[in-house]
Amino acid sequence: MNVSLHLHKQGIQSEFISAVGEDTLGKELLSFLADQGQSTKLVQTHQTLPTSTVEVHLDETHQATYTIVEPVAWDGIKLTEEAIDTVKRSDALVYCSLTCRNEESKNTILALIEHAKFRVFDINLRPPFYNLTTLKPLLQAADLLKINEEELVYLQKELKLAGTTDEQICKQLSILFNIKTICITLGDKGAKVWDHEHMYSHKGFKVIVEDTVGAGDSFLATYISSMLYGYPVETILDRACTVGAYVASQAGANPDYDDQIYSTFQEQK
Repeated sequence: MNVSLHLHKQGIQSEFISAVGEDTLGKELLSFLADQGQSTKLVQTHQTLPTSTVEVHLDETHQATYTIVEPVAWDGIKLTEEAIDTVKRSDALVYCSLTCRNEESKNTILALIEHAKFRVFDINLRPPFYNLTTLKPLLQAADLLKINEEELVYLQKELKLAGTTDEQICKQLSILFNIKTICITLGDKGAKVWDHEHMYSHKGFKVIVEDTVGAGDSFLATYISSMLYGYPVETILDRACTVGAYVASQAGANPDYDDQIYSTFQEQK
């Protein structure tokens, strides 16, 4: 949802495929999305499962950990012709591993992937809701993988990848799963991108962190929008780090901003 909202802020038409329950939280969420100008036509209403809730805990460094309730409405996303048609007409499909913790939603995601022109996999590992068996077909489908440091270490260990540097590990992942682009988010240390046999790096921007909720989502949304707008990789990475840093400096996952944000952060270079 956060990725879709940030894409919308950046002028990209986006649709959000999910489900809410027939409850007060579901109605509030649909109202919030409508207030943000976000389409809700692909958000299903599940008759028996409740709207998702997540408990967020911030540690002393303002880093977030999550307790994700199960089962919830988005565990039962149904495959619809409207969703298939939307994916076919779209420039990119964004998906994650968490949605695949339940068989019904997993099968829906795997079916939609087959119709996508460009596939963006935000690996989004949330224990205990993943395993290598589930992750492999999701990785195999990806044109672009977004991953953080801890998630990269997990894949390195589980897949028994050799190498001591991010570049070596990304190269092996790229070969193993035919992934052209791998984005590694590094928190306050910026980000790296493995793109078509070359590693690009950005040191990030220094900000006073309010909370990190949604920072990774805003980074990914900006990477996708900048890619669709045709910017070179170095500029895409700079723009994504800019928005990710700004969101980390604000309370909540979806603060308001406009294109002036990019010129504001240039002073730190």
